[in-house]
Amino acid sequence: MPGLDRSLIAGLDAFEGLGPRELDHILAGARSARYARDAAIFEEGAEATTFFFLLDGHVRVVRTTPDGQQVIARYIDAGELFGIAAAIGRNTYPASAIAAVDCVALVWPTGLWADLSSRFPIFAGNAHKTVGKRLLETQSRMMELATQQVEQRVAHALLRLVRQSGRKVEEGIEIDFPISRQDIAEMTGTTLHTVSRLLSGWESEGLVRSGRQKVTVTDPHGLLLVADGHRRK
Repeated sequence: MPGLDRSLIAGLDAFEGLGPRELDHILAGARSARYARDAAIFEEGAEATTFFFLLDGHVRVVRTTPDGQQVIARYIDAGELFGIAAAIGRNTYPASAIAAVDCVALVWPTGLWADLSSRFPIFAGNAHKTVGKRLLETQSRMMELATQQVEQRVAHALLRLVRQSGRKVEEGIEIDFPISRQDIAEMTGTTLHTVSRLLSGWESEGLVRSGRQKVTVTDPHGLLLVADGHRRK
C-alpha cells in the first residue's frame, strides 16, 4: 500500500527546510484521519498518545477552568501542528481539541516524537517556534484580560480571527468557519449577553454583520479603532 504523498506537507512552515527523503521518513510514521464537526480529537488531561498536523479544517482548542467553565484558548488552522504535548515536556494534553468543521489531519504516535526530533533538528525547531508563538499569543490575551474593556477584547478577538482565518466576501472579511456568540464569549472572558449586545451595536454602526454562527467584519479599520479604545463619534 503506497505511503502518504510528501506534497501534502512540502513547503509548509512546520516542515520548512526538510528535503524529500526527510519528508518521506517523517510521513512513514503517520496516518491520515478524518474528524466530523464537533468531534473531540483529544480531551484535556488525557494521555498524549498521538500528535497531529491539520491538513484541512479548523480546530477549537478548549480549556476547562477549576470551576468547570470552558474557555476557548485558540483556533488551529490548516497547516499547523497541534497536540504536541511532548514538545513541552508533558505526557498529557493541556487542553481539548474539538473539530470546528469537518477536519482531516495527519496523526503520529507520540512515541516517534523523540526520534523525529533528534533525527531532524529542523523539524523540532519548527515545532518549538510554534510553541513559542502560541505562548506569546497567550501572554497577549492575558494582558488584554487584565487591562482592556470588554468591547476592546471582543474587537481584538474578531480581528485576530479575520487575520488568521478570514476570507474576502462582498460585505467584507468573513471568519471562515462557524463561530457562535457563545464561542466569542468563551474566547474573551465575558458573557453571551454582552457579546450579543456588542455585535448588535456594531452591526448598527456598520462594523460587522453577524448571523447564525457567522461573523463578517465589514469595517476592519472601524473595528480596529474600537479595539484600540478609540470609539468613533
